[in-house]
This record gives sequence, structure tokens and C-alpha cells, in this order.
Amino acid sequence: MSKDDKYLRTAFDLLDRNRDGRVTANELQFMLKNLGINVRDEIIHDLIREASHSGNGLINEAEFLQWVGRIQALRDDQQQPEDSASNSKPVDEADDVTEDLIAAFRVFDRDGNGFITRDELQTAMEMIGEPLNEQQLEQLLVIADLDQDGRINYEEFTRLLL
Repeated sequence: MSKDDKYLRTAFDLLDRNRDGRVTANELQFMLKNLGINVRDEIIHDLIREASHSGNGLINEAEFLQWVGRIQALRDDQQQPEDSASNSKPVDEADDVTEDLIAAFRVFDRDGNGFITRDELQTAMEMIGEPLNEQQLEQLLVIADLDQDGRINYEEFTRLLL
């Protein structure tokens, strides 16, 4: 299993609050709101509908992994250089994503020093209703802390989420 797969499975587990193996619109909305990212209900429902192959309004782990894979492929396509300078929509979307990531990073970086420490990570996860035990906290730090300095900087945070 690749590092990305491990992270995506961890992300799915964090979204799946009641541990039933499926993510609902409410679970997705709860996580985003607690990260300071406000998304209209109809957009959340559209996202769930797009990702759920069964059409039951629920996403299982396989559907989640496939859905994130499609999003990553679209993002990679958008990052290719384009001849047309008039196409500003991907830039606007990228700006929105950047703003959302900065807002989410600030939720975690409680003292505003540009780093998320182990304690800040633990506090933030508790705040968003996803407390981590010691082992889960260690696993998340191992995945996220690329330079192994014991804390997560903004670049590591965005790589973790994207």
C-alpha cells in the first residue's frame, strides 16, 4: 500500500464518524465546517451523488478512493501549461482551494507560528470531533512530517491534503 493510499484510508476513516464504512453528506459537511470551510448543502449533496455509484447518498471506501483519484487527475490536468491565457477558471478555483487550505492550516496552527506541533494536531483533531489515540497521532505525524522535524509546516500540510 502506497503512502497516498494510507493517507486516503486515514482521511476516509476520519470522515466516517460513526464507523459504518460509509460517508454521508452530514459527515462530510461536519468535517468541512470544523475545518472552517463552508460549503452549501446542495454542493455537498452533489459531491456525494457524484462519488456514490450505488446512488444511495453514501460513499464507501472504494468509491472514496476512486473519487479522490479522479479529483487528483483533474488537478494534474489543470496544472499542465495551457496556450490560452484567457482561461482563468482553474486559477480562480486554485485560489479558492489555497484560501481554504490556509484557513484549515490556521485551525490547526493554534499559536500562529507557521507550524503544527504534535499537541496542536491532537487539540485540533479533538476540536473537529475526531480525537486520535497515541498510535493514530504517531501514524498521522509519520505520514505528514516529510522533513521529520517533529512538526508539520504549511507545505507538508497541503501535500497531506492534496
